[in-house]
Amino acid sequence: MRIAVLGAGAIGAYAGAALHRGGAEVHLIARGAHLEAMRERGVRVISPRGDFTAHPHATDDPVEVGPVDAVLLGLKAQQYAGCGDLLRPLLGPDTSVVAAQNGIPWWYFHGVGGRWEGQRIESVDPGGAVSRTIPVERAVGCVVYAATEIAEPGVVRHLEGTRFSIGEPDRTVSQRCLDFQAAMEAGGLRCPVEPDLRHDIWVKLMGNIVFNPLSALTGATMARLCRYPRTRALARSMMQETLDVAARLGVHTTVSIERRLAGAERAGDHRTSTLHDLERGRPMELDVILSAVVELADLTGVPAPSLRAVDAVAGLLNRRVIEAAEGRVPVHGGVPGP
Repeated sequence: MRIAVLGAGAIGAYAGAALHRGGAEVHLIARGAHLEAMRERGVRVISPRGDFTAHPHATDDPVEVGPVDAVLLGLKAQQYAGCGDLLRPLLGPDTSVVAAQNGIPWWYFHGVGGRWEGQRIESVDPGGAVSRTIPVERAVGCVVYAATEIAEPGVVRHLEGTRFSIGEPDRTVSQRCLDFQAAMEAGGLRCPVEPDLRHDIWVKLMGNIVFNPLSALTGATMARLCRYPRTRALARSMMQETLDVAARLGVHTTVSIERRLAGAERAGDHRTSTLHDLERGRPMELDVILSAVVELADLTGVPAPSLRAVDAVAGLLNRRVIEAAEGRVPVHGGVPGP
């Protein structure tokens, strides 16, 4: 199987290295020092499951790669609308795009039937820009439960988890999903094909919707947010409101709020990717995680006061980060200035 990883950062390079080890023809598309290190020395994975090094092809030019069977999309969701020039050379008539994203995907209301069939979520797909870049017919959803980080260019530290759940938007179990599952499992990763991936999306979102924005707003780790009574109470309210929105959309999860909080507390001094992005002056992936759920609350008539309040302040912070990146406001210590 020919697989391109577009956005071979921590998760993309880890999955790509595993796929290559399992026998797939893998092409990593990246940039900068990380790309140069992978070209020279391959991808080194440091993992409690055992270290290994893989040497897949690495490039910054998708034209070198050409059409593939599947593209594993490792970009941040806010980069999807603008990735057309990179994605287009990789697409053949039957190429699938496996979108390993957090939050609510642009294809969420594709293939669901009923009153919301085809509904566009503006926070996720502004003006239909993502749908034009990645047609929903190519989309395969992917919920990532693995935690990784780039220890240094070309070196990925695998912290925990090997599960990449995938599924078709229309709830079918397709051959393209089964083929991708086989390639992932040959590389030692778990890749269940879920008849309805939306359940997994909401389970993971229960944590992301709380800890990603709150960590950015407070600078606190997941454990600290859980151990401070007032932020724990806020986290509980945000999770309940998230479950209320999911229920209005017909999704009922089996994971309790207390279990989700206990799991986050066990993560200890883990700093979320959103907090890392803020500290590095990068735009934060909050639209698909938080703003989209507020939009869905409007759609379904859920009050969601805690989600709305956090979305307002985190959204303003993110706007300041974007303005700073564009040179429109000063930055102090990685955080936008007044």
